[in-house]
Amino acid sequence: MSRAGKNLIKIPSGVTVVQNDGLISVKGPKGELFVRTDTANAGKVAVEIADGGVTVTPSGDKDAATRSMWGTMARNIKQAITGVTEGFSKSMGMKGVGYKAVIKGKDLVLTAGYSHDVVMPIPNGLTVDVTAATEFTIKGIDKGMVGEFADKVRRVRLPEPYKGKGIFYADEKIHRKEGKKK
Repeated sequence: MSRAGKNLIKIPSGVTVVQNDGLISVKGPKGELFVRTDTANAGKVAVEIADGGVTVTPSGDKDAATRSMWGTMARNIKQAITGVTEGFSKSMGMKGVGYKAVIKGKDLVLTAGYSHDVVMPIPNGLTVDVTAATEFTIKGIDKGMVGEFADKVRRVRLPEPYKGKGIFYADEKIHRKEGKKK
């Protein structure tokens, strides 16, 4: 079992962490993020901000839900601190005849083998950098938003195992299958 919740989460210089009613506000050079602590299971842990760090401790009984929330809350706070200092990014690629990605205004326009272009509005707080016609990077301070938008883009045309065509993460290995034999 992971003991991620036991570790002190250090607050780097230039980042302020403030706890209010049910919210932890993390403000840094790239923006501001909030972590909720008022949900049903989040109430099972106590968050203390002191001495340049954040400590998360389980309160009350240490049942399975409390222990899992302990690590989850610690990771959420740590990711918020990382997001406002460094940010998160997902590199993606496309493979196929005529496949390309273009930014038009606040939309990501994908040509992915359909009879029409797929227009995806870029959510607020995220940016998309197109480095080549078939390569782009999704960047933002919220890890969940970056991953969710990257997944939506990937689902436009999932990579297929025979020719390897589709939209994929840059670090993803597509397992190829052998085609039919005569």
